Amino acid sequence: MHEDGSVDPVYQAKARVLNNAIQEIGMGRYQIHLFICAGFGWFADSVWPLITSLILTQVTAEFKFSGPYLTLAANIGLLVGAIVWSVGCDIWGRRWSFNLSLLIAGVFGLSAGGSSNFVSLASLLAVVGVGVGGNMPVDSAVFLDLVPGTHQYLLTVMSIWWCLGQLFCSLIAWPLIANFSCAPSTSEECLRSDNMGWRYLLFTLGGVSLLLWSIRFFVFDLVESPRFLVGIGKDAEAVEIIHKIAVYNGKTSSLTLDDLLDVDEKGKGMGGERPLMSRTSVYGLDHVKALFKTRKMAVSTSLLISLWGVIGLASTLYNSFLPFLLNSRGASFGDGSLDITYRNNFILSVIGVPGAFLAGWAVERPYIGRKGTLAIASGEYPHRPLFNDPPRKLGLTGAFLFASTTARSSNALLGWNCGYYFFSNIMYGVLYAISPEIFPAKDRGTGNGLVATATRVFGVIAPVIALYADISTAVPVYIAGGLVIFAGALALLIPFEPRGKASI
Repeated sequence: MHEDGSVDPVYQAKARVLNNAIQEIGMGRYQIHLFICAGFGWFADSVWPLITSLILTQVTAEFKFSGPYLTLAANIGLLVGAIVWSVGCDIWGRRWSFNLSLLIAGVFGLSAGGSSNFVSLASLLAVVGVGVGGNMPVDSAVFLDLVPGTHQYLLTVMSIWWCLGQLFCSLIAWPLIANFSCAPSTSEECLRSDNMGWRYLLFTLGGVSLLLWSIRFFVFDLVESPRFLVGIGKDAEAVEIIHKIAVYNGKTSSLTLDDLLDVDEKGKGMGGERPLMSRTSVYGLDHVKALFKTRKMAVSTSLLISLWGVIGLASTLYNSFLPFLLNSRGASFGDGSLDITYRNNFILSVIGVPGAFLAGWAVERPYIGRKGTLAIASGEYPHRPLFNDPPRKLGLTGAFLFASTTARSSNALLGWNCGYYFFSNIMYGVLYAISPEIFPAKDRGTGNGLVATATRVFGVIAPVIALYADISTAVPVYIAGGLVIFAGALALLIPFEPRGKASI
């Protein structure tokens, strides 16, 4: 990728030297431990945005407010976090963003459990969102910077942590909210003493987040990204980091500082803009400009931003109100109890787990790759099964969304949603991987920030739509399904295919 001059040639040459050094070390203990610790970010990004939908019915019963306002507050926090942490990690480095984001989520998540009114709850969850919003953009950049090119597909498999987060959250919410909450659809006043379940859930998840942060901070020693260091002119520190990883893995590295300095000498005739690369650590706008430097890069960046925005609107609109939909539809079918509602949420979370492994396998298949897997899983892919068969469109996530409107029983609705969850986890697994793989490492945090900001902006729009729409009907499903199918078409237009190519 990036052979069209979209990346500074000196930086590109040095990045390839570092790629070879990391490949020489291979996949070892450090990368395995990083897979676990970076996965905590996926876990948090799954748990905390989901929490608003899991507690929505209970907190609206107690505080008497319009439910979408809570989702709106949480998404505003996620939007701020996506901008601050992802852009910041290209300016002050990956380590601070990697460690602080999870700490903020844990501290304020615990505090949210003690909320006495809607304003305090919404404000604290918004601050939680500020911490959580930076996890995915930063952690994907960190992981991709330090893993060998032959194992980049693991970034797609990283979505297993997202699935486990959903599973854990649903498993904890089921007994707590089902047994320690006011009865649904009751005219009686909902007192705090009768409605402690959602508070217990926030206390639990806040404590778990702090535990995961402590493992990151006190147990695992995250090194700074060598590509980031090279991008700001700290070649000697980059070489030192490579050797540190090699020692951790029980290996040795042949990389020397002269290998990078030789690139500088050769770069004098390559037109490399070495001073500009060093200056980008101060001027964040330069990172944005780099992502639109050539026509091909500009098209790629614009399509990724659009893709994230469209999917963000569709999934937030649908997922934020799924428990409400299951409960209201279940009530119509005569089985809308809290116990059944959260049992169904748990089943949906379990269904998503194998999708992460299927996604990791599919992205490495010839003729499919990242773009094909994303298109098939989301909304649109031209498929010709036999020579003489006419081409037809496959779009599995969008198809299951539309199919859910045909449900005439709560079990049928659950069945369609199982299909949606399975394929949407594949869709997200690929989406979260293809973007950082395409963005160059020196601009990767900013690129991740742009696409994450897009999905958070539309995540803010989704509850506004819900405020003026009747979410007890199938309207949100039709909107979400149409948007996901459109996203599948966008995926096929991305000019880069990362399969088989080491990112730089």
